[in-house]
Amino acid sequence: MDDDNKLSYFFLGLGLGVVAGVLFAPKSGEETREFLASKANEGADLAKRRAAEMREAAVDTYERGVSTVQRQKENLSAAVEAGRQTYREAVSKPIAE
Repeated sequence: MDDDNKLSYFFLGLGLGVVAGVLFAPKSGEETREFLASKANEGADLAKRRAAEMREAAVDTYERGVSTVQRQKENLSAAVEAGRQTYREAVSKPIAE
């Protein structure tokens, strides 16, 4: 999680640096606005891609969790059934003296 935060702060700093550089660049106002708009769109696209990746990772994690719980449930059911069968066999045997 710390690596994600470091990467996020890096891109935030990079973006702020680009904005500051553009504001002080010797371009006309219209060119600067167009540049800023294109960079904002790129940032929005990056955020959408990142959100989709995170969603996909969350879905994968959820599915693995469901699969693990199902396997554990099946194992527990098998163990309980084996215990019942052993109990039935022990109860049905005559006591040897």
